[in-house]
Amino acid sequence: MQTQSTVEKAVDILFHLHAEPHACGVTAIGRRLGLSKSSTHRLLTALSRRGLVEKDDRGRYRPGIGLVALGVGALDREPIVAAARPVLEAEAAALGETVFLVAARAGRIIVLDKSEGEGFLRAAPRIGSELPVHATAVGKLYLAFGDGSIEAPTGDLARFSDATITGRDALEAAVARAAERGFAENSDEWIPGLSVVAAPVLATASARRMLAAFAVAAPTPRMRSLGHEEMGRRMLAAAARVAARFEGVAQ
Repeated sequence: MQTQSTVEKAVDILFHLHAEPHACGVTAIGRRLGLSKSSTHRLLTALSRRGLVEKDDRGRYRPGIGLVALGVGALDREPIVAAARPVLEAEAAALGETVFLVAARAGRIIVLDKSEGEGFLRAAPRIGSELPVHATAVGKLYLAFGDGSIEAPTGDLARFSDATITGRDALEAAVARAAERGFAENSDEWIPGLSVVAAPVLATASARRMLAAFAVAAPTPRMRSLGHEEMGRRMLAAAARVAARFEGVAQ
């Protein structure tokens, strides 16, 4: 069996801490990742010196400000993020809900940026979070409009709630509907109580290369009052503005 390098072990720790909602102790981290306590402590000490993890007053670890700075720096170098940010902020302010920019990266669907609204969605997916393909509006868009870098998961489709699509025929129908309407939606499929409407950011009307997705998320009753069709049209218009800005930014 191939042995992990020190770098791989350190990266595993960073990803583990990113996924955990609370700070974690050395023993818990080592147990979860299959590392000895001494090795875990040594790696955490090295990461702490560089500000990539921080220790609280109980000796538990969480992601550090250095990691945040690296992530923000990487995103700031993405032209699509720069193009979308003013549109994100304008739509979040107008709707009072949280608006997201999401894109495919390395075969996964990742939240690149967001502008928060005024409601409970401040705790919704964080920047850098991965979205499931079959249970999200953005995932359906990538299956409908993407270049094939994002594929439907093989095997059984994970169930996140009673509303999650778990049948292949139902997923294909949802993807076909998204392709026909030009936007996609989900209601309670991934996070119970949360509904999302998303539209693709296309490079040009002719090439139709999908750069990202622009999405609004709201509590399900609120989304019903806003209207899925109305939000679909609004997200399409916002996505078009992002695409127009991107073509200027990317030149």
